[in-house]
Amino acid sequence: MLNTTDFVRVIKKISLETFINSKPADILYGSILSVKPLKIFIDQKMILTEGFITVPKHLTDYEVEISFNDPDIKQKYTTWDIGETIESSPSKISFKDKVKHKITVYNSLKVGEKVILLRQQGGQKYLVVDKVVM
Repeated sequence: MLNTTDFVRVIKKISLETFINSKPADILYGSILSVKPLKIFIDQKMILTEGFITVPKHLTDYEVEISFNDPDIKQKYTTWDIGETIESSPSKISFKDKVKHKITVYNSLKVGEKVILLRQQGGQKYLVVDKVVM
């Protein structure tokens, strides 16, 4: 017959095993093997394919619109194939108020990059949270 201490120990063990077997969300680290199709290397036993991976917008190449509200902000530029000399001065472009300018952010995943992943409870889907900065 179990005494109270043994009974509590058995209940704790069952609870812990149940929790572990439920596969709660987990943080993993991986390395990009390929981008088209997307494959992420986790370890020797696990390589994720794109059907199991969700990539957020900020880890892709995407366009955004920006505007400058300060008319004094100017962008300097020079011709790429002609260097500046003492005699030349950089040209200036003024941005008009409230005019939107499209820019492209190039932040897609690249082969060899390390990433942080969050595994969905149950282990079927993975979210790429961000890139790892080394």
